[in-house]
Parts: sequence; structure tokens; C-alpha cells
Amino acid sequence: PVQPKPGAQKGHVTPKGPCPTRPAPQPHPKDEDSLVQRAEHIPAGTRTPMCNHCNMVISTSLADLGFVEEKGAVYCEHCYEEFLAPTCVRCQHKILGEVINALKQTWHVCCFLCASCQQPLRNNTFHLEDGEPYCESDYYRLFGTSCHGCEFPIEAGDKFLEALGYTWHDTCFVCAVCCASLEGQTFFAKKDKPLCKKHAHSVHI
Repeated sequence: PVQPKPGAQKGHVTPKGPCPTRPAPQPHPKDEDSLVQRAEHIPAGTRTPMCNHCNMVISTSLADLGFVEEKGAVYCEHCYEEFLAPTCVRCQHKILGEVINALKQTWHVCCFLCASCQQPLRNNTFHLEDGEPYCESDYYRLFGTSCHGCEFPIEAGDKFLEALGYTWHDTCFVCAVCCASLEGQTFFAKKDKPLCKKHAHSVHI
């Protein structure tokens, strides 16, 4: 019969030799692209996430801490703000949240504004005038040229022509009676309205 030894239970043999090495915890396969998420899947007793700059060991749950993941490394908020965070060109404060990259500079979302309506431009289309950004609606309202035919703005890339002292979309310069295109054609005018040869003497304008 097996005799129990101090500290052992009857019926069990005390193992001899070194204990088998505990297998290293593996990251969850769905979270391979995030160091923070990989650390969260490691058992709490074995993970030691630390700031990549100051090497401060983070011993509590990552979910309760302020941290930033940048280029595959984790940083505490203090080190990120001090050494890595970009500076807003307008207010000169560090950007810790969403960053707007525009005009070869970095901005807070609340600092990159339309020069006219002062609303955030975010990632919307904007236009420059004298170095200042404008939203589309304000830019065309203040600086744009409207087509005399349809009264809509003539935008960059639109084909246009000038006639009778006005600017027209190429597709809007038509006979006022029959709507035949007059682009590149001989035309006549009556009351500032273009007319084709056929309707040059029309009295119903």
C-alpha cells in the first residue's frame, strides 16, 4: 500500500522532478492586429503590458486605463501626449482624439472650420480662397460663378463659355425658343437671350 507523505493525500503519489512548464498563453486569433486586444486575452495573472516609452508596468485591467496604441506599441496617456501626440496648428494644443490631416498640417476636429460659417469641415470637400478653407456651399455663394442659363454654380472641371456678357455651362447655352445647342454655332440675341438662325426674328421671347 502507498503510504501518504506529509502534505499529500492518500492514494496520490507526490510527483518527482521538475513540474512541467506552463504553456505560454496565446492571443485570440481574431485580434492579431491589436496589442491591447491580445493582452486582454492573456490570463490576468500572467500579462504584464507596459508603456513602450517609460516601461511603466500596467498591472490592472487595460480597460480601466488610459492608453494609446501607436504603430504596434502601447503607450500610457502621459507619454503619448508628451512625446508622440501631434499638435493642432490652430490652437497649438496636443491632439489626443480624432485627428484631421489637411493642408499638410494636423488639426482638432473642432479647429478645422469653414472660414465663413465656422462649422467643422471634418472630411468633407472644401475649397481654398486666400489660404482659408471654405465649405462648398459658402465657397460658391461667396466666390463662385453661376451659369446664366440654369443659375447653378459652375464648378471646377465644368465646361463653360462666355457669351452676351454672361457665363454659361456649355450645355445651357441653347436657343431660347427651340433649345438647340448654340455652342460653336452662329447665334443671334434678343433681350439678352440667345437665338438660333431659324428663330432669330421670333417675336415670342
